[in-house]
Amino acid sequence: MSIPITPIRAPAAIPQIAPLSPTTSSSGAFRSVLSDAIGRVEQLQQNSDTAISKFLSGEDEEVHKVALAIQQAKISFDLFLQVRNKVISAYQAVMQMQM
Repeated sequence: MSIPITPIRAPAAIPQIAPLSPTTSSSGAFRSVLSDAIGRVEQLQQNSDTAISKFLSGEDEEVHKVALAIQQAKISFDLFLQVRNKVISAYQAVMQMQM
């Protein structure tokens, strides 16, 4: 009634991350990541505003969904703010380095 031990198989190949092409600058990549993050935070804020408006106007919006939308917007904004602070701190540290 014992189950035989099967041999360990080799793991699947790990996909390689392609380096940035010469046409794509790192500042362009950073700009796109930053604008995407800002867009997501703004979208969550708009979702919470919409949920509040629906709830206050008496539409079919439940209290827990409104509270959840508000908390998602608040947490995403707080996270974005902390990341911004870290980026600014890192920039200031780089600028203070002597050459």
